[in-house]
Amino acid sequence: MTFGELINLIFTGQNLAVLGAVLAATLACIGSAKGVGIVGEAASGMLSEDPSKFGQALLLQALPGTQGIYGFVTAFLILSKIGLFGTSVELTVSQGMYLMAAALPIAIVGYFSGIAQGRVAASGISLISRREGEVGKAITSAALVETYAIFALLVSLLPVLFFKA
Repeated sequence: MTFGELINLIFTGQNLAVLGAVLAATLACIGSAKGVGIVGEAASGMLSEDPSKFGQALLLQALPGTQGIYGFVTAFLILSKIGLFGTSVELTVSQGMYLMAAALPIAIVGYFSGIAQGRVAASGISLISRREGEVGKAITSAALVETYAIFALLVSLLPVLFFKA
């Protein structure tokens, strides 16, 4: 088998689309895991002194987890479009590249915004540990970071939803 034949076997439309789905889910989930971890570390310190604030801490800790959900939804839709859960669809290399490119916004933005949202939410933990009743401000600040993950989700989902194989 020649190198060119090997490349043609590896870089198929189907494989490129699957790679896009894997990147969307994996990178967004890594960002969420890091973000949730950052908040968890801050929350553990606060809860060691005031366990009654567990509910507030849990709300803030859950926020960075949404990027992983967005990446998973994008991956699921891509895999559905290419027939992974039913009748397989033959894709050209350019169609596979299209779906892979569509996955990149939520993959990249999901990674970075999950971490950034974790940092903001961790600062919110510091706020609610010092000032009673400020959880609304802490959530609002963390939710502002979410806006950009939602934009990236839309930029990824629209091309996937309108894709015709």
